[in-house]
Amino acid sequence: MSQDKPETLTDGLSGEEGQVPVRHPDTRPEYVDFDVDDFPGGLAGCLEAILMATDQPLTSHDFSRVLAVESEQAQTALRALAESYQGRGFELRETTRGWQLDSRPDYQPVVAAFVKDGQTARLSQAALEALAIVAYRQPMTRSEVGQIRGVNSDGVIRSLLVRGLVREDGVDPDTHAARLVTTSIFLEKMGLNSLEELPSLAPFLPDEESALAQVQEALPQGADQVVSAQGEGLRGPVSKDD
Repeated sequence: MSQDKPETLTDGLSGEEGQVPVRHPDTRPEYVDFDVDDFPGGLAGCLEAILMATDQPLTSHDFSRVLAVESEQAQTALRALAESYQGRGFELRETTRGWQLDSRPDYQPVVAAFVKDGQTARLSQAALEALAIVAYRQPMTRSEVGQIRGVNSDGVIRSLLVRGLVREDGVDPDTHAARLVTTSIFLEKMGLNSLEELPSLAPFLPDEESALAQVQEALPQGADQVVSAQGEGLRGPVSKDD
């Protein structure tokens, strides 16, 4: 790369923030074998590419680590991008969890119409998983649903909210995240009068012996004896009369 070229966030951004020189950390991760200035748009273009690919908010430290730039530089570029999106149908928002692209609240009726247009179609597997978790474990936060599924679930939760199958009901006292519960529409669609009529999960769960056997098979040799001992402890002492 030529050293004569001035390093800027992007030539497309106007204002003083768009002309801040990019400073690279002295230590670059091994997996970063590129320079942000090698790409069209420089740092701003790289940020946009990542923002389009991620399904969860990212902090300036996340961008800094992946792109091998200083955190302050990433933060400045993100703010410049957010300003450049004024008047568009989407926005770049910074929340307590980080930066993320999202539809502007003003366009909620448009987005709702788009989502509801496909309500005659069946829910995706991911949406069904998230809905089942909320139904059986409510109230649940988005992050708790994601932890159980093992993947970020913000997108499917949004679709369930728009369809009216779940709703927000207060906040978690510890994390202050919105708590999710099912709605009367969910009961109607399921043909239920109350949540007490939800089918029991017991028939789908393995019994104690089967669960212990599966764990023992997955553990290294010798560790299964520890699991067996713990299992005996959980069952408690056995009476001679048994």
